[in-house]
Amino acid sequence: MKSPRKVLIGTVACVIATAGVGWGVSTRLRSPADEAASRTPPKPSLITAPVERTKLVSSIAVSGTLEYGSPLPVTLAGVVGGSDTTQRATRAPRPGKVVEGGVLMEVNGRPVFAMTGKVPMHRTIAPGAKGADIRQLQRSLRRLGYGARVTGVFDQATVAAVTRFYAKKGYEAQQPTLEARQQLDSLRKAVQTAQETLATERKALDQGSDVLPLKLKLSNTKADLKAAEQAYREAKERRYTTDDDAKIEAADVAVRAAEEKLLQAEQDLATARAENDKRDTGTPTTAPTTGPTTAPTTGPTTGPTAGPAPTPRPSVDTALLELRVSNARADLESARRAYGRIEEEARLARGKRLSELGKAVRDAKEAAATAAQALRQARALSPVKLKVANAEKDLSAARSLMAEYQRTYGTTIPPGELVFLPKLPARLHKAGVKAGENVDKAIATVTSSSFVVTGSVESSEADLLKEGLDAVIETSSGKTYPATLTAFGQKAALSTGEAKRAEGDEAVSSEPVLITPLSEKGLKGLSGTAVTAKVTVGATDTEVLVVPVAAVVTAADGKARVQVEVAPDRTKDVEVRTGLTADGKVEVTGDLKEGDRVVVGGA
Repeated sequence: MKSPRKVLIGTVACVIATAGVGWGVSTRLRSPADEAASRTPPKPSLITAPVERTKLVSSIAVSGTLEYGSPLPVTLAGVVGGSDTTQRATRAPRPGKVVEGGVLMEVNGRPVFAMTGKVPMHRTIAPGAKGADIRQLQRSLRRLGYGARVTGVFDQATVAAVTRFYAKKGYEAQQPTLEARQQLDSLRKAVQTAQETLATERKALDQGSDVLPLKLKLSNTKADLKAAEQAYREAKERRYTTDDDAKIEAADVAVRAAEEKLLQAEQDLATARAENDKRDTGTPTTAPTTGPTTAPTTGPTTGPTAGPAPTPRPSVDTALLELRVSNARADLESARRAYGRIEEEARLARGKRLSELGKAVRDAKEAAATAAQALRQARALSPVKLKVANAEKDLSAARSLMAEYQRTYGTTIPPGELVFLPKLPARLHKAGVKAGENVDKAIATVTSSSFVVTGSVESSEADLLKEGLDAVIETSSGKTYPATLTAFGQKAALSTGEAKRAEGDEAVSSEPVLITPLSEKGLKGLSGTAVTAKVTVGATDTEVLVVPVAAVVTAADGKARVQVEVAPDRTKDVEVRTGLTADGKVEVTGDLKEGDRVVVGGA
């Protein structure tokens, strides 16, 4: 039997539990009015955003790949070496740096060199060749230190420079092949044969009965002409003949003797006149003596002793002397006239002799010309003349062929041994052939030694681009590198090796872009990785007022406005002018200040 206390406790617990269940059920139950009231929406309110002051930067994002720029497939312009045998790579191209004058590969053991130039290799460069490709080859040789003059002609100086360049690289410049040497030898033999034939036909022509006498006559007239010309030259070189020289010399002796005789006579006359002058003026004269002039004395004397009295000399008769002077002068004049007469006769005789010799020369020339004309006519009318003419034509043709061949004979550069690249140094990105393979396709792909980012943007965004815009390259690790936009559109497509798009192709909705980092530091190991680049297409110089783009509304009058909250649920329209847009915000100017709240949406 249960105690009354336990019965009471159980009853109270049941009551409490029943009350709790009833309260819980009552909180879950709602009347229809309460349910309708709970579903009524709250009172609508405005959605606003603050007016901010900041610097806007508008950029276009480009997803692309970091790689070496300007890829260019390289093919050989022709055979390597002088043989047309199968062209097989004996040393394959190796990825890495390509420098001017470097060896890209070997074909049949011959080198393929890289040189700088915009004109592609397209022919065998042979002696005497001219053109822009020769000019750029000469510039490369000068840069490499081989001193070839830039003439645009593959001359002997350039050949020597090429020979030294090949030798420095451990190769021999291409020499004439066996076939070329055999061809030159055949052309030489053809010239010799034509010469022999012509000599034979000419001999037959000259030995003919109608030609030989005339040939001998011409030979004799030529000898006569030579002798006449020699006599004329000798006569012209000598002033007088031997006889004339003797006569003139004798006349000259006579003149000199007459001059001496006149001089002696004039001196004798002058002496005589001087003696007479002294006598007339009383000048004493002393006769010559052979002993002492005074007698000896035997004792002292007391006065002066006088000498003998002077003996007067008789005057000299000068008439005879004057006659002698007159006769001597006459003899001198006569000797001089004789000298002049003899000299004039010699001069006239010389002129006459030169005239006769000149006529002899003219006559000899006329005789030689007549004999030559007769010989030519005889030869022209001879039946053998046609054979001689044909032999002359054959010789001329053989010489012409050999000269033409010799112009291109010698050291050459086969078309496959040079590859001109627009810019060096470059980078060999990928080899196109392996050792042992035929080189009938692109042998390699070269790029520039600088990194670029290749990507594309929407065509609508491409209108905002221009070359030189600043950009930033961001890697997957978050590192950034400054860069610049170097090309876009068709120019970027050509730089990246893409096929040219057809104009007006509306199916193409993107444009290729090319972005170049300002420095390659830190990028060496990132070639081929995906990166993101941001190209800055616009930026404000200073901080400006900006609002969300959604806050700007264009009214019916075409003017832009924003709604500024002036009190809870109260706004006013403010007219603004918009500027740069970036990151969902737009630059505005108007009756606004930083901190104002503008409506961007409402209930």
